Amino acid sequence: MQLSTKGRYAVMAMTDLAGRGGDRAVSVAEIADRQQISQAYLEQIFARLRRRGIVTSHRGPGGGYRLARPAAETTVADVVIAVDEPLRAIRCGGGKTGCMKDGARCLTHDLWEETGRHLRDYLASVSLADVASGKLRRPAEAAA
Repeated sequence: MQLSTKGRYAVMAMTDLAGRGGDRAVSVAEIADRQQISQAYLEQIFARLRRRGIVTSHRGPGGGYRLARPAAETTVADVVIAVDEPLRAIRCGGGKTGCMKDGARCLTHDLWEETGRHLRDYLASVSLADVASGKLRRPAEAAA
């Protein structure tokens, strides 16, 4: 399973925004520069995040984006889902039919479906504040 660039970049950008503390709006250009992401691509991502209520936008001088909720209340899953990323590990759509030609489920369907559930649960348990603060680092990495 692999999270697409869109999902990864959305989480990187939102973590950057969360790390700014919310005292001022942050421009997409600033985030794009710090995270080394295409500004045009990031603008598309932020449009989706705004439509889903994850960020608010502010126009004019000093304009940009702010988190719509505190970073501790916004999960990584919220961000990934907001940019229309599926959080699943199976190749079929997850409906009643499977991925085989006859509509049957493949032998490993349940394995990948359960893996996807664990991924969703984990990402729903991690807030942007957790990521921005480095809380997820292992002790040896945090000391380095």
